[in-house]
Amino acid sequence: MACLERASPALKRILLKLDRENKSIEIDHHLYEFGSVEYHIQSSTSDTHYTNLSVSTPLLSQGGILPNGISHYTKQMVKGICPDVVEIIEPAKEGYQITLRLDLSKIPNGKESIKVIADISAVQAVILSSQLKEMLMNVSSQDTFQGMYKTIKLVYHPREPFFIVRQPQKILAVFPIRFKDKTDVIIATAFFQELVDVGSSEKWAKAPPCCWSPIPPPELRGEPFEDLSTNGGFVSFDISSRHVRGKRLDKTVWSLLNFYAYVKYHVKSTRSFIQRRMRKRLQRLVEVLHKRSTQEEEKEEEEEGNHKVQGCMFMRKMINVSKPKVLKRRYNDLSGKIKRIRSRIKILGFGRFRRRWLKMPKFSSSMRYTKLD
Repeated sequence: MACLERASPALKRILLKLDRENKSIEIDHHLYEFGSVEYHIQSSTSDTHYTNLSVSTPLLSQGGILPNGISHYTKQMVKGICPDVVEIIEPAKEGYQITLRLDLSKIPNGKESIKVIADISAVQAVILSSQLKEMLMNVSSQDTFQGMYKTIKLVYHPREPFFIVRQPQKILAVFPIRFKDKTDVIIATAFFQELVDVGSSEKWAKAPPCCWSPIPPPELRGEPFEDLSTNGGFVSFDISSRHVRGKRLDKTVWSLLNFYAYVKYHVKSTRSFIQRRMRKRLQRLVEVLHKRSTQEEEKEEEEEGNHKVQGCMFMRKMINVSKPKVLKRRYNDLSGKIKRIRSRIKILGFGRFRRRWLKMPKFSSSMRYTKLD
């Protein structure tokens, strides 16, 4: 389901390898794909012509009731891929829905072999498409109610049911959209609105009309509440008779089965694109800040270099001065400091002020003392 291509790339690669080898190869491979799909390929050297392929895939259920294996119609569609090469083994291998015996010796040579192997690799898509075709064909006039057919609930993944409403002139497909992350809901809502706008243009007039609504459409009235509780709204497609004619039927059915996968792919791609743009923007801002800090550091280093050059020039001048002159200058500086330390501080007019105002008075006492011998 997640792979929008009908053919399985890994299965196609192994079958091409077996077809191009002239001798038989001992192979026992288990391939697992998204959606609980499993392939088991067995090829033995004792059997040079035949290769067994077993397929296990979740079957499309109607109304939550699991089908009892693969129907006869689906088996006929699988066998019709290439009747000369594909043979269905009954019963299927335990744990698998269907087991095929492939006669690779009957595959035509050249480019035709690539086409046949690609068709065989799309066996899981054929099974699901055939189930949906059969359910649509089995809707009879007895299932109508007041001129409207009953709603068919189809389940491939337990959390991703969708509804098919067959009407006299068209088929209505409704997809309830659910997301766990609020960011995905915002991206998906914008995508659905753009899908509706593009689908209503003249360029895409032949495509099935698309409609998005946050509330359930009237055709789903009476369905269980848990099937109608969504956070991404409801997407509806009106499929007319021209969309299911001839080869268009397979393409339309496969598009309906992969709509959920396509929406998830678009949301994840958009989210990764936004995150990548944010990282690039952040990186540019960091580069600007780093460039500014680098320029400031270079400016500081340049100023320090200028100070060092001036210091070196001064040292050169000092070196050029003769030693006697340096000693004489130092002696004069030292003697001047000593004189300043030993000399008194002279203030103009302080002597006269001291004699007049700071003269100590003389005291006379009536008591006289006699010196004793």
